[in-house]
Amino acid sequence: METLDHFLNATSGIIWGPIMLTLLVGVGIYLTVGLRGITWRRVGHSLRLLWHSRSSPTDDQGDITPFQALMTALSATVGSGNIAGVATAIYLGGPGAVFWMWVTALFGMASKYGEAVLAVHFREVDELGHHVGGPMYYIRNGLGSRWRWLAVLFSLFGTLAAFGIGNTVQANTVATAVESSLHLPVWISGLVMAAFTGAVIIGGVRRLGAVAATLVPFMAISYVAGALIIILLNVDQVPTALMMIVHHAFTGTAAAGGFAGATVLMAIHFGVARGLFSNEAGMGSAPIAHAAAKTKDPVHQGLIAMLGTFIDTIVICTMTALVIILTGSWASGQTGAALTSSAFNIGLAQGGGMVVTIALVLFAFTTLLGWSYYGERCAEYLFGVRAIHPFRILWVIAIPFGAIGNLGMIWTIADILNGLMAIPNLIALLALSPIIFHLTRQHPIMKGPSP
Repeated sequence: METLDHFLNATSGIIWGPIMLTLLVGVGIYLTVGLRGITWRRVGHSLRLLWHSRSSPTDDQGDITPFQALMTALSATVGSGNIAGVATAIYLGGPGAVFWMWVTALFGMASKYGEAVLAVHFREVDELGHHVGGPMYYIRNGLGSRWRWLAVLFSLFGTLAAFGIGNTVQANTVATAVESSLHLPVWISGLVMAAFTGAVIIGGVRRLGAVAATLVPFMAISYVAGALIIILLNVDQVPTALMMIVHHAFTGTAAAGGFAGATVLMAIHFGVARGLFSNEAGMGSAPIAHAAAKTKDPVHQGLIAMLGTFIDTIVICTMTALVIILTGSWASGQTGAALTSSAFNIGLAQGGGMVVTIALVLFAFTTLLGWSYYGERCAEYLFGVRAIHPFRILWVIAIPFGAIGNLGMIWTIADILNGLMAIPNLIALLALSPIIFHLTRQHPIMKGPSP
């Protein structure tokens, strides 16, 4: 068992090593340049599109509104990475790691944009009348039948990874946090989560989209509001904190307090790695949700999709980072969720830790919901619509086991499978980039002035 554990950890280190991180960021840079910076120049326009898609009726084909599609994608993306992941990046790479998280997000917006454009452009309608899409469909329909094996690989990795990163790991995170704060046995948390999850996913993507459209904005705004209170209480120190982030990104961080110190390379590595883990840009998961949007315009959905990376990393992760730095907690020697909880406790007195606990529970629960849809669509691609109901039953059953289990090895396997998902998707993004560029350059948005 110990040998297997070493092998899995070594494999995970290779898959999430410099080559993969360089490819993920490199594809984002390539798409940003090819798109002539539209993902930076049109953020304001994207926000207006998102707002109008929130409640505007549409006769376009699809299952959920574009707003609900983004909220579904965010439900799977905004998770423990925004709380524990940011803290870990700072603990290992120093405050400078935050700068490299920003860089990753700025280029990752183009990856999310391209994924959504392809997802809507190449989506299909299944036997039940639902709109389905994502990397497996734009690989098969865009690259041709000779590449179907690559689509199958993505779906296989996605189905298996979902039960790890999206199910058992999230259930365990919630159960552990609730046990620590409220002393509720983990098995009770597992059963409660299973019941709530079953009630949502039994209604399919429409119910999931409706729940995500309510829950995701609430949890994100609540968490950001708590962070903003701390930031405003220390507003005079914000310029210094921002300068520290930029300065340490290029000089490294000397040892201080309980912080062991970090080089520039450590800041880059952990900033990029944790940034990608948080926003999943280039991973191929988010376009599965965006393919269900009620729209006939791939470019519009791409502009909405790219906001997922902006909200996740530029907004929420930055809030976490500033709280950790402004309160001085970054040099305490703590890491993960404990570091973020400590920072909120300092900033908001003892009640701050409860803000983090509630956020962890909500973030992890919505990730569990969002990934249920990703895994279901991957399973449907492999086995057809007959796989949908068995998948949902297995999904609900797996939750209590995740809550009570020791997931060290499962977490590592899920990490590997999640990384493997990116390989077919990155190949498709590069190979189909001419289509992304063509659809974008022919769109009226490229001809008008920047807002």
